[in-house]
Amino acid sequence: MSVERRVEDLLERMTLEEKVAQLTSISPIPVAGFPGSDDALIDEDGTVDRENARELFADGVGHITRIGGGTGFEPERAAAVTDELQELLVNETRLGIPAIAHEECLAGYMGPGGTVYPQSIGLASTWEPDLIEEMSERIREQLLAIGTAHALSPVLDIARDPRWGRTEETFGEDPQLVAEMASAYVRGLQGESPEAGVSATVKHFAGHGAGEGGKNRPTVHLGERELREVHLFPFEVAVREANVESVMNAYHDIDGVPCAADASLLTGVLREEWGFDGTVVSDYFSVVHLIEEHNVASTELEAAVQALEAGIDVELPAIDCYHRLVDAVESGAVSKASVDDAVRRVLRQKFRKGLFETYSADPADARAAFGPGTNREYARKLARQSLTLLKNEGTLPLGDPDSVAVVGPKADAPVGQLGDYTYPAHYPDEESNREIVTPREAFESRLGKTAVTYSEGCTTTGPGTDGFEAAVAAAEHSEVVVAFVGARSALSLSDDVAARRERSDLPTSGEGADVTDLSLPGVQTDLLREVHATGTPLIVVVVSGKPHTITWADEHASAIVQAWLPGEEGGHGIADVLFGDHNPSGRLPLSIPKTVGQLPVYYSRRPNSREERHVYTDSDPLYPFGYGLSYAEFDYHNLELSDDEVDPTETITVSVTVENTSERAGHEVVQLYVHEREPSLVRPVQELNGFHRIYLEPDETARLSFELSPTQLASYDRKMDFVVEPGSFEVRMGRSAADIEATETFDVTGTSQRVSPNDRVYSPDITVEEEI
Repeated sequence: MSVERRVEDLLERMTLEEKVAQLTSISPIPVAGFPGSDDALIDEDGTVDRENARELFADGVGHITRIGGGTGFEPERAAAVTDELQELLVNETRLGIPAIAHEECLAGYMGPGGTVYPQSIGLASTWEPDLIEEMSERIREQLLAIGTAHALSPVLDIARDPRWGRTEETFGEDPQLVAEMASAYVRGLQGESPEAGVSATVKHFAGHGAGEGGKNRPTVHLGERELREVHLFPFEVAVREANVESVMNAYHDIDGVPCAADASLLTGVLREEWGFDGTVVSDYFSVVHLIEEHNVASTELEAAVQALEAGIDVELPAIDCYHRLVDAVESGAVSKASVDDAVRRVLRQKFRKGLFETYSADPADARAAFGPGTNREYARKLARQSLTLLKNEGTLPLGDPDSVAVVGPKADAPVGQLGDYTYPAHYPDEESNREIVTPREAFESRLGKTAVTYSEGCTTTGPGTDGFEAAVAAAEHSEVVVAFVGARSALSLSDDVAARRERSDLPTSGEGADVTDLSLPGVQTDLLREVHATGTPLIVVVVSGKPHTITWADEHASAIVQAWLPGEEGGHGIADVLFGDHNPSGRLPLSIPKTVGQLPVYYSRRPNSREERHVYTDSDPLYPFGYGLSYAEFDYHNLELSDDEVDPTETITVSVTVENTSERAGHEVVQLYVHEREPSLVRPVQELNGFHRIYLEPDETARLSFELSPTQLASYDRKMDFVVEPGSFEVRMGRSAADIEATETFDVTGTSQRVSPNDRVYSPDITVEEEI
């Protein structure tokens, strides 16, 4: 039978209670970072409590929440428990419907044994979707090995206010870059077919990165035009191009309507406009937040009805409100048809993924997929390719110095190399078999311990300066000093405000760690001043999930490297770049401001925002979007257009030659921007429309051609129709948003033409030809 016939056959045989159960999730234990069920599925000794499980599973269940990551089980145990719980559901419930086991995997599987890759903002700095797709293929292998069918990643939020702690979880400030990187993540995770892959969940739908004050869950003020053109764009690409199988709502409200109760967003845009037929899952607790945070519902029943009718199919992570849907149907507060529609989508996912045929997990498979050395080389590759060289006065590459002072709070902090949604950072008190290589360890491994003098100097936060003297002494007796500074990243949802300034390890990046100051936390800038005063050349490496206002370092340091949060092999990746084994190739996925008061400084502001300035500060960022230096040098020439006029239904080819004019091989990221000269409405000063990362040997030359569709230039007009307008457009080809190497213009002819979803092109086709 077809999937649809199987769904209808099963739906007809289900009681109302069994249907509602499919819309719920059960957390195995109450201590996994969220309340969980009143009666745990797992005993304190880690065994399945079959009696409680039979009671909790009496009518079945839709999802089981984080069997591995939430419990802290090693992969083999996670696989065994998953197998036992699924066996219980299949063999000891009336209809035998297996569950969907879900996990987090933003930078790798967030559980014991999972390979820890760079955080998303670092991955975005590679500007290489193929690298991300291969990474998520490797994540898929580990998730499948423990029986996971559904993953709560990736994040598609647009990050334009770096005060927001979750900036590190994003792919940056630009919708085109976010869309291409995130879609690659989705493709790798989901594989060739639903039954062979893990369902990706794109989140947070939508506009989650635009909260007022740079905070995590507050009101978002966005007009419909900006919401659609910027914040919905990556989701649209993920749905229509990458065929993502799940979407998660955002916590906040937009203009007073909570996303968890927004039918126009979750049903109107997502399902009716884009044709999405997967499942919508709630962000953790967002349904009960309709009562506790938004105050738009007074009871669990009201909250459940609002969320279901808006389009949320499954409540995560545990049963807070959706169990009341039984009462809601019986009382007439919600229709049986609304419940049936949501259940259909959950059952459809289970049938498509083949869970009715193969639901078990084998501990032997988990043993083979995990291990201390699994994927480490690939993690190292991603780490070094994500690093961005911001300044270099000839100090880098280091070569082989006889003595190096390695200082700073991020130099020898294993968890300090990781993002908030990695297991060691999320659960710092739990054990993991992943060795996290710190920069100090990498330097000592390369140069020998006698050549490296280490001093912490200070902690990431707090006022203590007791370590300055030792750091200064280390700098005075070394050829070069490398200072590793930045913010600690972690999940930080509650704390005593009064005590924060004194804490030495306060998270200032990550979920719930929103800030009002973008300077280096604590006394880290003072530490840089002290070691710089010794006269020893100073290299600053920023290991952090967000950009910092490092104007002092920009003025005084010999070199600056943005390492983001580089993962378990971050130390080696940093050393590979600093010592010259890898030519730095990262490019900034967001603009770095000079001061927090400048915000916003994202590159695609509208002209009136871009040109206006404050009294003491201009509107230019310290480092622009797309920026990054290399040890090699590249020359752009012969920019050509295939035509100077194009009809809205045609395409135009933009070609440019790039030459490596240096004696070193390296990567260059070629960036294509377009500026609309006389739009009918105020438009961004320029927008990224395509990019390509290319590797060139010394003296090697390549010709890159971007086939650009006018539908990529479309926008919403005064009537909110999506149209291609006639007019003049300037093509800008360069190495960053502020470093344009060549420009040409072309005209779109005719009259405004509406663009249907089926005719829309989201990214250019790119061809590369070697030239001699």
